[in-house]
Amino acid sequence: MSLLDPQDWSFPVPIAYGPGRLKEIAGMCRDAGMSRPLVVTDRGSAGLPFLGDLMRLLSEGGLHAALYAEISPNPRDDEIAGGKAMFRDGGHDGIIAIGGGSGMDGGKAIALTATNDIDLWAFEFEQTPPDMTAHAPFPPLITIPTTAGTGAETESTAMITDTAKGMKWCIWHADLKPALALLDPEITLGLPPHLTVWTGADAMVHAIEAYSVPGFHPLCDGLALEGLRLVARWLPVAVAEPGNLEARGGMLAGSCLAGVAFLKGLGLVHAISHMVGAEYDTQHGLTNAVLLPAVLRFNAPDIADKVPVMAQAMGLEDTGFDAFHAHICGLLDQIGIPKTLADIGVPADCAPRIAAKAIQDSAAGTNPRTLTVEEIVPVIEEAVTKGR
Repeated sequence: MSLLDPQDWSFPVPIAYGPGRLKEIAGMCRDAGMSRPLVVTDRGSAGLPFLGDLMRLLSEGGLHAALYAEISPNPRDDEIAGGKAMFRDGGHDGIIAIGGGSGMDGGKAIALTATNDIDLWAFEFEQTPPDMTAHAPFPPLITIPTTAGTGAETESTAMITDTAKGMKWCIWHADLKPALALLDPEITLGLPPHLTVWTGADAMVHAIEAYSVPGFHPLCDGLALEGLRLVARWLPVAVAEPGNLEARGGMLAGSCLAGVAFLKGLGLVHAISHMVGAEYDTQHGLTNAVLLPAVLRFNAPDIADKVPVMAQAMGLEDTGFDAFHAHICGLLDQIGIPKTLADIGVPADCAPRIAAKAIQDSAAGTNPRTLTVEEIVPVIEEAVTKGR
């Protein structure tokens, strides 16, 4: 079978892959127990063709759907509250989370809170998860990624901005799993060029950071390496040939694998990026890509055994750190990633403040090199002023 053939996978959640699979959405909703789904997406996706197609297909399939499109690029707690209210007021019985990472994170966060009155931050990843036995079940959830990068479609984890603290937190619950993840490469054909670049780079960072996390987790490691292989193979093609459906399929599959892999953890790129995004509303994948070279240099002594394997997955003959780092920098140049955080509006004087927040992020705890605030500051300063 090829990347152009429809396929159904059962791990880690049911996944429907293949060009044109969006046409099956009404039946998929019924199979999940939905008749009145609330479609959740981000503001930037609200007017795009795939959303119109989705709403039409739901209507033609006899489902009564409504749209909540009030999610920011960095989803906020007040937006989640608004979606929860719409879910309840409309008598909805399921959620379709569609979009990039922000749209899917918004939908997942609404699903966490829609059928209970538990405080949003009680679901924060580092806390003991709420006991749900006395509460109504979470609503069924279908996730549909429209970019090939975030890998957000197979878990309930969602990054949400705490507007009171100006920080991002990861929320989730083990009892909320997508009933289905729908991966249709045709949806991504119309992705604007800059989003193809930014989200594709995000997938590469996910694979690299997940594989670099210390500890024995062969399942996630295998997925990270195959995800990295697919992204390294297909990202330049998807950027150069945006209509190449095989490249779009390879990127969707690679992104999905890398997204599963980071259940093992992430690292300093994400710890910094989450807090930069919360303060400066930068696009997450773009921020990750700009940070990656500086963080790799910082982590180099502690990923010496990991680099040769990642370099092989990317098809490199020279598997030393310098060649691996140079190849990544060259790929970022090739696809048009800016060189510094200053290029995307992040000031140098933010470094101490962002570092103090970043060390509190759950991703900081799984970075391969032990971190202190004092060590994070120069990494941020390097990414702001020098870059790659």
